[in-house]
Amino acid sequence: MISIGVIGYGYWGPNIVRNFAETEDCQVIAVSDLSSDRLAKVQTRYPAFETTSDYSDLLRDERIEAIAIATPVSTHFDLALQALRAGKHVLVEKPLASTSEQVIRLMDEADRRNLVMMVDHTFVYTGAVRRIRELITNDGLGDIYYYDSVRVNLGLFQHDVNVIWDLAVHDLSIMDHLLPVQPCAVSATGVSHLPGEPANIAYLTLFFESNLIAHIHVNWLAPVKVRRTLIGGSQKMILYDDLEPSEKVKVYDKGITVNSTESVYQMLIGYRAGDMWAPQLDITEALRTEAIHFINCIEEGNRPITDGESGLRVVQVLEAATQSMLQRGRPVELAAIGVAA
Repeated sequence: MISIGVIGYGYWGPNIVRNFAETEDCQVIAVSDLSSDRLAKVQTRYPAFETTSDYSDLLRDERIEAIAIATPVSTHFDLALQALRAGKHVLVEKPLASTSEQVIRLMDEADRRNLVMMVDHTFVYTGAVRRIRELITNDGLGDIYYYDSVRVNLGLFQHDVNVIWDLAVHDLSIMDHLLPVQPCAVSATGVSHLPGEPANIAYLTLFFESNLIAHIHVNWLAPVKVRRTLIGGSQKMILYDDLEPSEKVKVYDKGITVNSTESVYQMLIGYRAGDMWAPQLDITEALRTEAIHFINCIEEGNRPITDGESGLRVVQVLEAATQSMLQRGRPVELAAIGVAA
């Protein structure tokens, strides 16, 4: 039985608390938050849980073996570092930290103390993404040509990070999990429509050593909510719509065939239009799957799927994209900032 303490009960914290509370081999001991109103909600729903406005109470509590952090991005590094130094395993809401340097320091601290450190890249644990990974790993799509994603909605505006760090982080973590190669450069453009606030709309293009290309559109100022991704391969193509109630993943047997001739101007392009099928997906809540995985990693000493290295790769792309956006889309080479292969 692993004992958990949760720091932060704002937007995402209630989901983390609920899933750990309902996970076998896990016991939530205490929840910390600066808001007395939020703590009152914890006490109403979970009267057996202890509450405190001082997160250090959780770090000092010898009963607590692991800490889940669901606080603003700017606080992730300091809280995670303190938790690791207190001998606690750590789960941190995305992104893992504000800079790649901070992520590396957290990785070193966790390795030195032989502690599990995991980043909450929730979508990696969805049944849809896990099924898509199986298809790609088993060469079900052929050569991957492109990854194209739209993730937009009206709000929720953040004040400490721009829309890339809030929304694009999801797609970057999905890409990192799905694609067999890492990007070599990124170009990003974006603007803010609120004076003094971070960019609320952005477009990212990621380049690879091959002819694979990825594009991500994120926006806090859209009239509708869209969560749609297209993945094109030489054999099949995938439409992943996270808002679909049932058929979230559709696999299309569509594509092109090229019949070469002596002249490029006489090259014949053929179109293949086969069947579409929707694979059956595990409908377990992603955060529940993630909570179980975190507990298992602690108990068995395994490395998490979304470990520090995956968190580092995502943060490095976020840093490069932010740098590119400040320079109106000038491509930034990821090798220059040490993206792991």
